[in-house]
Amino acid sequence: MRPLRYSINVTLDGCCHHEAGLAPDQESMRYWTAEMEGADALLFGRVTYEMMESAWRKPDTGAWPDWMGEWQVPFAEAIDRTKKYVVSSTLDGVDWNAELVRGDLAQMVQRLKQEPGEGLFVGGVTLPLALADLGLIDEYVFLVQPVLAGHGPTLLSGLRERIQLQLMDRRQLQSGVVALRYQPTRATA
Repeated sequence: MRPLRYSINVTLDGCCHHEAGLAPDQESMRYWTAEMEGADALLFGRVTYEMMESAWRKPDTGAWPDWMGEWQVPFAEAIDRTKKYVVSSTLDGVDWNAELVRGDLAQMVQRLKQEPGEGLFVGGVTLPLALADLGLIDEYVFLVQPVLAGHGPTLLSGLRERIQLQLMDRRQLQSGVVALRYQPTRATA
């Protein structure tokens, strides 16, 4: 069974708006590129899918946009080629190597987890909250930014029950960002 990993940038005060933390640097982009290369597929809600597509989809011209630094291209290429599943009740269709999924979220994610592979990644705010409430997230990967945002959407706001986590890995980047990897501790019978 391949694990489902929730991966996101978060500020020290829990804000997970994509513009609240530090601007990506080469080291953090290398970190996210390695994470992306370990994903067989990505799970996105509509908002995250549209945001990521607008930033990281390779243009029809075949050339990456001028704003993108050479050090960002490996991440862009990794996310561009990765299979995507989009959970949405409002979209009529998706492309960008994506499949629109509807119906019972728990059943759909369990089916995807049963497929062979290295792992599934989920990002964003709303969809991960639903998956955490269902107990479907196997790993939490946070890049904690040394910033206090003071406002914005916060990490897993509205979680129904507390989830106890065990630290599996910690890595500090030169920027002061700390990469943390946790697994939920599961109750044993």
